[in-house]
Amino acid sequence: MGNAKQAGSLRPALRLGATAAALALTAVFVLTVGSAKAAVAQNFQVIYTFTGFRDGAQPYSGLTVRSGALYGTTHSGNEGANWGNVYQLKFHGGWIYSALQLFDGTLESRPVFGPSGLLYGTSPNNIAGLIYGYVYSLQPPVSAVCHSVTCSWNTTVIYAFGGGADGASPRYGELVFDPAGHMYGTTAVGGNGNGVIYQMTRSGSAWSEQPIYTFSGPDGSTPASAVAFDTTGNMYGTTMLGGQNGFGTVYELSPNGGGWTEKVLYSFQGGSDGTTPTAGLFLDAAGNLYGSTINGGSGGAGTIFELSPNGSNWNYSLLYSFSGNANCGPGGTLSMDASGSLYGTTFCAGANNLGSIFKLTPSGGGWTYSSLHDFTGGSDGSKPFSNVSFDDAGNMFGTASAGGSQHSGTVWEITAQ
Repeated sequence: MGNAKQAGSLRPALRLGATAAALALTAVFVLTVGSAKAAVAQNFQVIYTFTGFRDGAQPYSGLTVRSGALYGTTHSGNEGANWGNVYQLKFHGGWIYSALQLFDGTLESRPVFGPSGLLYGTSPNNIAGLIYGYVYSLQPPVSAVCHSVTCSWNTTVIYAFGGGADGASPRYGELVFDPAGHMYGTTAVGGNGNGVIYQMTRSGSAWSEQPIYTFSGPDGSTPASAVAFDTTGNMYGTTMLGGQNGFGTVYELSPNGGGWTEKVLYSFQGGSDGTTPTAGLFLDAAGNLYGSTINGGSGGAGTIFELSPNGSNWNYSLLYSFSGNANCGPGGTLSMDASGSLYGTTFCAGANNLGSIFKLTPSGGGWTYSSLHDFTGGSDGSKPFSNVSFDDAGNMFGTASAGGSQHSGTVWEITAQ
């Protein structure tokens, strides 16, 4: 476990009045020229604009939708400091913002609800000593005591990474729960230096962390995304780097007698198939995997791909290639509707080189691309890195990490037509 500490008694620092120098985001993204024609949806609207003050800035993560409310994180920006926060947007005649908690450290993944009804998430770093990142939980305040929508939720750091065998720097992927209530995530580094997949097990009120797979390089390196489970308990994910060619992998972990066996399903070749799969995978009912790369492909700005099981092998299919420079493709995991159409965002592809919201529709054995919105960098925002989420009515929600009237990012909605 390296020098990891069980951290049930630790709490993030709450420093609403202080300032600190913001750390630069470790991933560097490059603006590009996109080839998609502008097809701005008339039902696109911004429902919240971040100010960069006490509500945060740079919302890289997507949103969790629950009971008519939206939950997300900001990377930093609270009074110019290196502090992310978890927030809620709830509709009361309009969307009302509520800061649930301010953290001493940046936040890059969206919070998710666990079986207990608590919110769980990760931070890749901390400037108050937990430098390798941590896992946290948030519990709603007692309603009889708290009568304000701005009441802070109760926060517990349930595990602090030590930077050794247990891993370090959990990045963009949210935590995932299995039917037994165990929690799974990835760290981009740690282990042998190439990152780990870990499991957290609860016993009473305490959680323990166990790395279940350590990457070595040829099998993948730098897993930054969430994992996805199939119905038989197999786990799937991506690594940004590593593999046979060093351009990233898609992997499978299968339970095996109390342990896990890893298999590389696909190693990216650095050509038309794309490179650097940052986002996680969407698994459909037939067992097909859908994913993306932020770079490479015939257009240079990332790809959308499908992996289909074929006996003991998997067949790779290129669905779409974005045009432009590197690091401008989708950074968030794809979503799929009931008709089989895929949805996502690009970081800086699109008609205005500032990102887009797109839809891929299966058609005649192929896929048809539609731009639902091309960001302008004005009040609508720019550089979306998030996944998209749907509510029960079919409305779509997401974030833009920059732009907006206050230049700190936005939350947007595309209403169902």
